[in-house]
Amino acid sequence: MSRPTLTAVFVAFLLTSSVAKPNAKDKKPKQVVPAIECDMRAGKINLPEFIVKCPAKCRETKEKVYGTGVFASISSICNAAIHNGVITNSGGKVIVMKMGGQVTYKGSFANGVRSLSLPNWRDSFSVSVGKPKKGVIYPSTLIFVPSRPTAENTVSPATEPSSTAAPPTTTHVTTPIATAPPITTSATPRVTVHEVRKAAGVHRPETGTPIRRQPHVSSASVFSRVQPQSERKQHMAQSNPTFARRDWPHPAFSRPDGSSGTRRPTDSSYSVPNTSYKWNRMSTGDPTVLDPRPDNTEYEQYGQYPPEPEDHKPLSETGHTKDCKVDIAFLMDGSWSIGKRRFKIQKDFLVDVSQVISVGVAGPMMGIIQYGDDPVTEFSLKQFSSSKDLKPAISKIVQKGGLSNVGKALSYINKNFFSDANGNRGGAPNVAVVLVDGWPTDKVEEASRLARESGINIFFVTIEGPDENEKQNVVETNFVEKAVCRTNGFFSLPITSWFALRKEVQSLVKRVCDTDHLVCSKTCLNANDIAFVIDGSSSVGTGNFRTVLQFVANVTQEFEISDTDTRVGIIQYTYEQRLEFAFGQHNNKADLLNAIKRINYWSGGTSTGAAITYAADQLFSKSKPNKRKIMIVITDGRSYDDVRAPALAVHRKGVIAYSIGIAWAAQDELEYIATDPDREHSFFVDEFDNLYKYVPKIIHNICNEFNSQPRN
Repeated sequence: MSRPTLTAVFVAFLLTSSVAKPNAKDKKPKQVVPAIECDMRAGKINLPEFIVKCPAKCRETKEKVYGTGVFASISSICNAAIHNGVITNSGGKVIVMKMGGQVTYKGSFANGVRSLSLPNWRDSFSVSVGKPKKGVIYPSTLIFVPSRPTAENTVSPATEPSSTAAPPTTTHVTTPIATAPPITTSATPRVTVHEVRKAAGVHRPETGTPIRRQPHVSSASVFSRVQPQSERKQHMAQSNPTFARRDWPHPAFSRPDGSSGTRRPTDSSYSVPNTSYKWNRMSTGDPTVLDPRPDNTEYEQYGQYPPEPEDHKPLSETGHTKDCKVDIAFLMDGSWSIGKRRFKIQKDFLVDVSQVISVGVAGPMMGIIQYGDDPVTEFSLKQFSSSKDLKPAISKIVQKGGLSNVGKALSYINKNFFSDANGNRGGAPNVAVVLVDGWPTDKVEEASRLARESGINIFFVTIEGPDENEKQNVVETNFVEKAVCRTNGFFSLPITSWFALRKEVQSLVKRVCDTDHLVCSKTCLNANDIAFVIDGSSSVGTGNFRTVLQFVANVTQEFEISDTDTRVGIIQYTYEQRLEFAFGQHNNKADLLNAIKRINYWSGGTSTGAAITYAADQLFSKSKPNKRKIMIVITDGRSYDDVRAPALAVHRKGVIAYSIGIAWAAQDELEYIATDPDREHSFFVDEFDNLYKYVPKIIHNICNEFNSQPRN
C-alpha cells in the first residue's frame, strides 16, 4: 500500500474514534458524598433532599433523636439513621428527605438508640439507605443555614452552588437566603410556644408562618440565635428544643431556614421590671443584645451570649429576714422550653434567695421541687438547715425536661411536701413560690384552690409571661389570678426578662417573710371564733343533752385549735344564760374536748333571743379582728322571747349564724336566726340521735363560704 493510502486510512481512524467518544454516555457520573459529624441535625442543612456519609460510633455520642420513622428536624441525622436501621454504628451513607412538620413525634428504642417524644415540630425528615436511584445525582456540596447572619450560605466557599448543588433532579438548588433584604411579615400574632399546649387547642405554626411574637415594631428579617462561643458545637448537650417560648423581633438578619416570620432575638433589657403587678411587656430594647437562650431550636448557635449583668453578682445576707419563720417550697421550672441557660439563671436566683433569707431552724426553711411532666422533690424542708449547705445543693440540680405542668406540681406539694415527715413545722406559714417560664401547660385553678384551702400561700413568679397577642394561646386564661393566694398583686411577680430575674430577689424575700400578709395561712379550719349556743331547757333532758355535747365535740374536732388558730366558746341557756368557757380559754384540742365533756346539764325554760344577745356581749365582743365570727345555735323548741331582733343585731356585726332545730323547734325562728341563704345555714332533724349526720354538712358549708370570699 502506498504512503498516501496509509495516511488516509490513519486519518479516517482518528476521525472515527473522535466521533465515537461522545457515544460513551453509559458511563455514570461519580456521586460525591459529603461527610458529616454525628451531631449534624437535618434542620441545619438547607436542601430538600441530599445524601451524606456518617462516621462510625455515633451511637456513643448520644446525640438526641426525636420521633420514630419520621424524625423532627432537630434530630441527629446519623443517630436517626441508626435508630431506623439504615446504617449501623459503623457509619455509612444516608439519604435524607425533608418533609413537613408532624403533629407529634413518638419516641422509641431501636438499634441501641433511644429516640424521644416531642409535640408538634415545624419540620421533619426521613432517612433511607444511601444508594441513589439510577440517574439521580445528589448535591456534592451541602448548603447550611448560616452560622452567622451573612449573605452567603454554602459550606464550600471555594465553589459556588451549581448544577451539582441541586436536589436529585436536573434542577439547580437555589439558596433561600442568598441575601438579607428586609422580610415583611403579616401582623399575625405568634401562634405559640409550647405546641405541647396542643391539649388546649394551641397550634404551632408551620414553616413560613410567623413564630411567636410580633409587637408594634416592623419586623425586618429577624432570626437571631445565640451561642456562648463561636467554636461551640452545632449541638447542645442535654437540650430539648421543644418549646421556644420567646420570639421577639430583632433587627435585620435573614432567617436561616428561609421562611418568613419573626423570631425572638433576646432578652433585651436589664432594666428593673414593672412592679405594678400588671401584665406589662417591655419593648424590644437594645437591638445589639442577642438571645441567651441556648437550647430551643436548631438555630441556636447563631450569635454570642451577652455579658452577665452586674446585678447577678452573689448577694450578701441582709436584714430582710428578721423574724422570718416560714416554710418555703420553691417550684422550679425544669421543662425543656426553658433551655440550659435559663435553667442555670433560675438556679442562680434560688441560690441568691437561699443566701438572703438566712435558712435556719429558728427562721425560714427551704425546699425545692422541680417540675416538668411530673414534679420531683429535689430536697425537703428538713434536708438543709443552713444557707451555706443549700448553695452547692442547688447548683447540682439537673434539669429534668418535659412540659410545664404547674397544676400537677401544686397538687403534689399539697399532698406530699408540707408534711411532718418532710419537715413541716406546723407553727410556720407554708409558702409555695412557683417559677414559670411563659405559662403552664396544664390548668392550675383547681389544684391552687385546694392548696390555698390547705393553708399554702401561693406566689407566682412569671418570667416572660404572655402578652396580649399570646394570651389567646394560653391553656388557662388568667392563670396567675386563679392560682395566687390573693389577686391584689402582692402574690404575683411578673418579670419581663430572665436577665431581670435576679434583681427581684430582695422583693420576693420581703414578701414571703411578711407573715402579716400571708393570709392564705388562714383557712376555713384555723381562722374562726366559733360560739356554740346550746339549749339546756327541761325539754331536752340529760341523755339528749349529752348527745348535743357529742355533736359539738364532733364539729370542734374538725378544726385546728389554738390561740392563733380557731377558738371555741360555749354558752348554755334556759331562761338565763351561762358562759361555760370563753374564746381562748382552752388553747389545744385535747383540753377543749375535755372541757366540752365536763359541761353539766342545766334545765329550765327557753329564751333563745336573750342567749343570742348574751353571746354577742360575752363572746363576740372579745373576738379578734382577723377571725371569722361563727355562731351555732342548737335548740329543741320555740323560744319564749323574740329571736328576730337579737339575730339581726349579730348579723350586722358580721357574725355568721347557723341554726339547728330538733324535734319541736320552730322553723320560722330557725330561719330568723340563720344567716342568708337559710338553706345553707339552717337545719332541722326530727330527733337528737340524727344530729351526727349534719357534722360534715356544717363543716362543708363553713369552708365553702370561707373559700368563696373574693381573693383581693
